[in-house]
Amino acid sequence: MTKTRRSGPAPARDLFTQRHARCRDRLSPAFKRVADYIAANPIETLTLSALDLGRATGTSDATVVRAVQALGFDGLHDLRSELASAYRERSAPADNLARTWAEVGEDTEAAMDRVIASLSDALAALRDGPVRRAMPDALKILHVAERIAVFGVGPTAHIAAYFAARLRRKGRRQLVLDQMGTALADQLLELERGDALVMLAYGKPYPEAEAEATIFEARRLQIPVILLTDAPDEKPARSATVVLPVPRGRSGQVALHSATVACLEMLLLGLATTDRETAATALAELERLRETTGPARRAARTESDTEE
Repeated sequence: MTKTRRSGPAPARDLFTQRHARCRDRLSPAFKRVADYIAANPIETLTLSALDLGRATGTSDATVVRAVQALGFDGLHDLRSELASAYRERSAPADNLARTWAEVGEDTEAAMDRVIASLSDALAALRDGPVRRAMPDALKILHVAERIAVFGVGPTAHIAAYFAARLRRKGRRQLVLDQMGTALADQLLELERGDALVMLAYGKPYPEAEAEATIFEARRLQIPVILLTDAPDEKPARSATVVLPVPRGRSGQVALHSATVACLEMLLLGLATTDRETAATALAELERLRETTGPARRAARTESDTEE
């Protein structure tokens, strides 16, 4: 008996689920194995060929196609379209990935082209859209800040850490807020008046409790908030000082963070340009420290130890 690898059921009211429930008892054993596998693995079905599905169910590609037709679909492509449409109103990462798979199919070239197209759209938005218009206001806030705090939880925590590291190399004091739940409270204790806060808050739902707690504390301390988000109409955006509406790829599809990184790079270079002395001094100090810790220095120490 073929084992199915459950990727999560499709929404209860989708057409495939209805037909599967209605027809299952009338299907042949081979057709039933195919239908049950699809029901248990709707996301994988979006990318598997008829041959792959046949192997997964211990049948043949021809049996897979006939099983799909027995369920009332014209073929595998028709079934995939229905499965993808069933996720249209959902925004969980798996659903977004499923919609992306449905569009690019099994073509890796198409998948790469999708990333390039999304990046091109995002860069156009950064160049000419509201982000570009709001950037001077954001830079004014960061330029006078005594320290820059960076908020990012979940996947964006890594981007927040990257931005903080780059700020450090530009000679700016920084603080990372990347914890969730009660652990975030310990980090919020470090916020001070004179800070500026850069928040990465993406998606719906994103960790609203953490975002709201951080904004509340920033407002209590009169800390200006620069918010990078793809949900500029949500509650945190209404409390931010400056909103940078940065997209994460095309709506309803897999999230891409290249535009976020590009926006942060714009802030970094803008800061370095308005405070060149601080940036140059920090980089010179970094180079000095590299010389004391790099391979040449270690080799010199080893040679000195040998001589002694």
